[in-house]
This record gives sequence, C-alpha cells and structure tokens, in this order.
Amino acid sequence: MVSIKDISNKCNVSVATVSKALNGHRDISEATRKMVCKMAKEMGYLPNSAARALKTNRTYNLGVLFSDDTQSGLTHEYFSQVLDKFKVQAESSGYDITFINHNIGNKPMSYYEHCQYRGVDGVCIACINFTAPDVIELVNSNLPLVTIDHQFNNRTAILSDNVQGIKDLVQHVIDMGHRKIAFIHGEGTGVTENRLASFYRTCMENGIEIPPAYVKEARYHKPKDTAKATRELLELPQRPTCIMFPDDFSSIGGLNELKEMGLSIPEDISVTGYDGIYLSRVLDPKLTTLRQDTDMLGKQAAIKLIDLIERPRTTLPETVIVKGQLLEGCSVKKLL
Repeated sequence: MVSIKDISNKCNVSVATVSKALNGHRDISEATRKMVCKMAKEMGYLPNSAARALKTNRTYNLGVLFSDDTQSGLTHEYFSQVLDKFKVQAESSGYDITFINHNIGNKPMSYYEHCQYRGVDGVCIACINFTAPDVIELVNSNLPLVTIDHQFNNRTAILSDNVQGIKDLVQHVIDMGHRKIAFIHGEGTGVTENRLASFYRTCMENGIEIPPAYVKEARYHKPKDTAKATRELLELPQRPTCIMFPDDFSSIGGLNELKEMGLSIPEDISVTGYDGIYLSRVLDPKLTTLRQDTDMLGKQAAIKLIDLIERPRTTLPETVIVKGQLLEGCSVKKLL
C-alpha cells in the first residue's frame, strides 16, 4: 500500500508537505499542491480511514435510522428518494453511511449503543416510531442529529411543508367545484396531524363543513387499508364527490375499489394522491397529487448534519421547511 512517505520521496518534499497538500491546507504553494496530488493519484494512494479518524477525531461515518411499520423498507419510494439524495450529498462531502439497527451479530443493543459501536459522527432519523424509548435515548444523547418529517425540541429538523401542501391540494379540489370532499389520512403522526388540521382549516376558510363520516384513517403505504376506507365512504347515503388518498402508493387500493364498483375516474368520482412519486404520473388517468421535494429534503438533511458535526460551536439547531409542488393530473373533475 502506498504511504505518504512514499509520495514524499517521489516528490522530494517533506511528509508534512504531502499531508498538507492532500488535506487542502493553504500554507503551501498551489504548484506544490498540484504536484503532490498528481503523484498521489498516479501512485494509487488511498488515505487510511483509521489513521484519518485518529487524527481528526471523526470517523466520517453517518448513521441512518430508518424503519417503518409497514416493513416496506427502501421499496418505499418517497423515503428511498430522500435517503438516496442524503447519501449522494454525504458522499460528496467525504462521508460514508451506516444503517442503525438493534443488533450486532446476535447481540441486541439500543440505537444509541449501535451508534457508539459504529462510532458514527452523527445520525439522521428518517422514518421511525419517534416516541419509542430508545429513539428518545438517542435524541437526548450528545450525538449531532437531524430528523426528517418530525420535530424535537432543540434538534435540527427537515420538514416537508405538509400544511401548505394539503392546503394547495384541497384548494385545487374546491376550485374545481367540489364541496363533498372526503379525506383518508395516515396513522397518528406529526405529519398526519399537520395534514389533517390543514384539511379542516382550508375547508373552513371556504365555508365547507366536513361530516365526521368523510374522514377515515388508513396506514400510509397500505393499499388494503385505503381500499377498506374507500369502500366505507362509497357506502354512505351521501357519498363524497372527491376522495383524497393518504399517499400515491396506497391510492392503488382505493382506485381498485372504485373500479370493482364500476365507477369511472373522474366522471363518476374524483380522487387525489400525495407524494408525487413516479407511479402517479403513469396511472390512467394521471393522478392529481402533491409532489414532495425528496431531493431537497435529503440534501438539506445531509448538509445540516455535517454542519453540526464540523462546526459545532457556530451551528444552531434549526427547522428547515421544504416546499412541495401541486401536480395537476386528470383525476379531479370540474363540476358545474
């Protein structure tokens, strides 16, 4: 393996100069820096991660805590896109990614213990039961940490603007002439609470009263749950003219239920989704939905976490709100 000393001998400069050149120090000439970096590349030099960790007191390794109740894992398109952009941004800054879990081999351990075992510099919590005791233990630790779509006191949070997103989506449905609007929401999370409140508020601002029977719960990313809720809505004496599904993927269950009942979209009933994943663009008819900016969510999570790690004295916890975009499809009918 090529060492810094080998490069110093080839370049006829000191080991300290080689180290400065490879680490981007400014107290050597640009010509020397370029010469050393060129020689290092030609010789196939790779920095030793263990030595780097000893020198900097960092492992350049970020932990990611990601586990959803539906066990969809990285097949969950929304979160997979967020985490992919997180990974790209982290790697561009010289960091690796480690997924945090409850086990090392056959030995159970808490999330915080796993982070200590792996020596991660910081943690991104993306999809988890945020009220679980070992998640709270991790949040209350001294590790730099960011959360996605959940907010803790005195911790940096990257939030999709669910309040404005639902408002834009509901307002579009209302502007299309609908007054009988049903809302199928996900399980009880901070995201759900914000969406539900925004739904009721937007309807109220437009003088629309929503009957309790028009609001149903179905777990995110669970088409079977959405199908059941859709069936219950269609069995009402005064069924809605538009059904808002909790997310694009789970809308499949509702759409199949409508099809089985012989209803056409949007001629007989209108529908909307949420997330703006690729699926929503290829459905027939194309789904009206709210696209969440997964690229910006993942990128900001990585940037803010690395700031907390590299500039702890000057970086303060903050809440970053990421706007979404209404995507008008063909699934909402214009009523007279």
